[in-house]
Amino acid sequence: MGNLTSQIMTAVDKLYDEQVSFLSELTRYPSTRGNEQSAQMFVADHLKDRGYETDVWNVEIEDIAHLPGFSPVLGDYENALNVVATHKSRSSTGKSLILNGHIDVVPVGPLEMWNAPPFEPYCDDGWMYGRGAGDMKAGLAANIFALEALREIGMQPASDIYIQSVVEEECTGNGALACLQRGYRADAALIPEPFSERLVHAQIGVIWFQVHLKGIPVHVSEAGSGYNAIEASIPLISALRDLERNWNTQERKHPLYHHLDHPLNLNIGRIEGGDWPSSVPAWCCFDVRMAVYPGQDLDAARAELEDCIYGAAKQDPFLSKNQPEIVYHGFLAEGYALMDHDIPDAGQAIATLESAHKTVTGDALESLAVTATTDARFFGLYANIPALVYGPHAEAIHGFNERVDLESTRRVTQSIALFIAGWCGLEEI
Repeated sequence: MGNLTSQIMTAVDKLYDEQVSFLSELTRYPSTRGNEQSAQMFVADHLKDRGYETDVWNVEIEDIAHLPGFSPVLGDYENALNVVATHKSRSSTGKSLILNGHIDVVPVGPLEMWNAPPFEPYCDDGWMYGRGAGDMKAGLAANIFALEALREIGMQPASDIYIQSVVEEECTGNGALACLQRGYRADAALIPEPFSERLVHAQIGVIWFQVHLKGIPVHVSEAGSGYNAIEASIPLISALRDLERNWNTQERKHPLYHHLDHPLNLNIGRIEGGDWPSSVPAWCCFDVRMAVYPGQDLDAARAELEDCIYGAAKQDPFLSKNQPEIVYHGFLAEGYALMDHDIPDAGQAIATLESAHKTVTGDALESLAVTATTDARFFGLYANIPALVYGPHAEAIHGFNERVDLESTRRVTQSIALFIAGWCGLEEI
């Protein structure tokens, strides 16, 4: 096994220039929500060329809306393509595996605040820069090239593997849910999100919603006789901040988050309203993201959020008679704790990854509870599949000049390849 380990790691090194080139090309696709198709076809064609049975389909809301974990959406899913490539083992002597990653990236923001165009990736001093290079196209590339390294030495997994490239991770997770609905199951899942070569043992859940407010438009010269819908948002946001502080008190924290000062973060991510500088605004809409703990009931959390907003509105003479409207869209996501996943496969999968990581890095595998969500929850909560989140080091994800550490990506690729060898077993091609 020691000689095989060395061969696998050397094969990753041999293919790494090709992997970096693949990552650069993939990062060139501006795969923001609704624009993922060309990137997905690039991935699908690459996998088809390597002989994988490749399933490309359009996610349909009616197929998944009734399933646990579904998040509500605004608009349609035209051209929301998922890709799953399947490796079928001859012997099926090992444990099966899902290698999952998401193709969608967040918007880039003002272009002038980037050092270079965000979809023109470049490498500098060991980093690759570009929107999505870190979150999480480097992880997608690591999944694919870990398998390529095994092929390079004439080996393949001795169990079935499903390579998934999904949409919608950044706003609902419905792409991963659609993979479950389509029947893809395995003994474990690995998702190489960029958490700096550490294992995520817990993740929070996320609720997205909009608050719509109506005012009374008048000419600004008569502002006192109207009602400013934009200014009406201020006390409501202040009330939500009070609720955020309450949810972060020590007595309300999940045990895996006791060591963090402020694990649940509220974000007012977008606000718009009004029509004219000299007219009192007749309308306002602001978008809210609020986190919840693993195990926290989503219905109860939503009820508490609604009580907070409606309670604040009752303090206002106008809003008490013209209630805000709350619209849920996007994330309605539960938290997930791998450490609470009490089946033997979970412990075995963690131990296998720990061994692979230590072989590659020489260090023990660290774990952490993160204040973000990932698609791991679908596998862990709704399919009883232990979901390991472990990927390369990246910086400025969702920010300007996003970048991923290429040496970290190489190490993660080696760790994934060794994890596959340990978890799935190997057979000759």
